[in-house]
Amino acid sequence: MYVEERMYLLQVGKAPEYFKHYENEGMKVQLKHLQNLVGYYVTEVGMQNLVTHMWAYDDLNQREKCRAAMQADPEWQAYLPKIRPLIVTQETRIHKAAPFFVERLKKMLAAVK
Repeated sequence: MYVEERMYLLQVGKAPEYFKHYENEGMKVQLKHLQNLVGYYVTEVGMQNLVTHMWAYDDLNQREKCRAAMQADPEWQAYLPKIRPLIVTQETRIHKAAPFFVERLKKMLAAVK
């Protein structure tokens, strides 16, 4: 399994606006296409205004298909112009689950479905 980590550094003071747009519009359409949300976080200590979210995939082909479907969704296209001006930088990392953690991750994901 793979976990994609996406980090967005937001403009100072814009986190409430970003979260409002995400909760009201982005989350619904994103969860329609990317079912395995591992977590959605904001920093408390360290670099401020940093939002991190993680998504699990069985393999990189699944990730590619899910993200392509999301990008093509008109609801997602309508959402993006609302949040893009709030984002200063974006970084994405893809992590491969350690062999001993794969089953635990699958159980964690199954528990929230």
